[in-house]
Order: sequence, then structure tokens, then C-alpha cells
Amino acid sequence: MSKKKKKKTVKFKQVTITISARQKKSLMNFCKSRKSTPNKIIKKAIRPLLENYHDLEVNHVSSKVNQLQLFSME
Repeated sequence: MSKKKKKKTVKFKQVTITISARQKKSLMNFCKSRKSTPNKIIKKAIRPLLENYHDLEVNHVSSKVNQLQLFSME
């Protein structure tokens, strides 16, 4: 008998957002009209924004520059 291959588990991360009561009502009405769930609607909406950026390297500049120098000694 051959051994069964183990499936690689997919790791998910949880994200929390806050919306107003009116936005919640709108989302629920939209979901009812499309016969879908809020999670599916939100994921479908943000998928194009998240797909192409997993390998993007972001350079953070940590040096702070004083914008206003009142008492400069130059």
C-alpha cells in the first residue's frame, strides 16, 4: 500500500474592523440581495488589493526630521 500524502495546512490570520450601525445595516441588506455572507462580500471586495503585494518589500525610514527649527544654531 502506498502512503497518503499529508495536506499542507493553510494558516489564516484574523483581522477586526469596526463599522457604524448604518454601514452594518447596508452590508446586511447587500448580503441578502446577493444571497451571500458578509465575510464573502468583504473578502471579494479586498482581494484585488491584497493579491499582488505578498512579495513587496517596504523600506521604512526611521529618522525623524524636525520641520520647524526655531532656535537653530547655524
